[in-house]
Amino acid sequence: MCDAGSALAVMGNHEFNALGWAEPDGSGGFLRPHTEKNAHQHKEFLRQIEEGSTAHAQALEWFRTLPVWIDLPGLRVVHACWSESAQEKLSSCLDAANRFTPEGLQEASRRGSMAYSAAEVLLKGPELLLPDGRSFFDKDGHERREVRIRWWDRKALTFRDAALGMEGEEASLPELPIPTAYHYWKNKPVFFGHYWLQGTPALASDYAACLDFSVAKGGFFEAAVLTLLENCSLGECCDASRSRGTPWVGQNPPGMVT
Repeated sequence: MCDAGSALAVMGNHEFNALGWAEPDGSGGFLRPHTEKNAHQHKEFLRQIEEGSTAHAQALEWFRTLPVWIDLPGLRVVHACWSESAQEKLSSCLDAANRFTPEGLQEASRRGSMAYSAAEVLLKGPELLLPDGRSFFDKDGHERREVRIRWWDRKALTFRDAALGMEGEEASLPELPIPTAYHYWKNKPVFFGHYWLQGTPALASDYAACLDFSVAKGGFFEAAVLTLLENCSLGECCDASRSRGTPWVGQNPPGMVT
């Protein structure tokens, strides 16, 4: 669809990681270290596409064409978090179309750099250090001391309200305030994915919609048809279409985001 000019796509953390896994770092290693943990995360993709194959090379080449975000007159699209601060910090690593330059990919893969931190926010979402030395184990069994937050929810102002990925444990978090710098305060619709949300799809907020409702694990395949109206909220101009476990079928009208 992208090649035919009927769709646009943005880079996600998996595409970024796939490039880093394959890209030499100039010191005998790779931008994404070939550790056991990273190998486990990549193994299914590499098995299906056959690492080193022509198809693998073609996929990587296409990943390089993906912008980190898209900002159109009536809507915005990003994989994990819309953050103008992170966009500004990453801008020197991108070309005019918001795609990584070869040098920019190297810098954004260098742990500890400003570009690395900015890419983490845009492609994986902001995380905050849990208070009181708390930790939890994620879906892959890795211990986490930081928690993702609902940056799209302007009403989520404390750790308890904003925490993601701690199903059933949110009530144990303190009602301590979180920084609001990551909250999305604009009234321009933004679409994102990444979060493997559960339950029946619904708008994340008046001006934000997540399209990732865990279709790969029996959830919903989510799509939205956006009618661009001046000064409208998503609830007023967005018509969601969804099906459980199967793709949404239909022609793509102008303004459709999937």
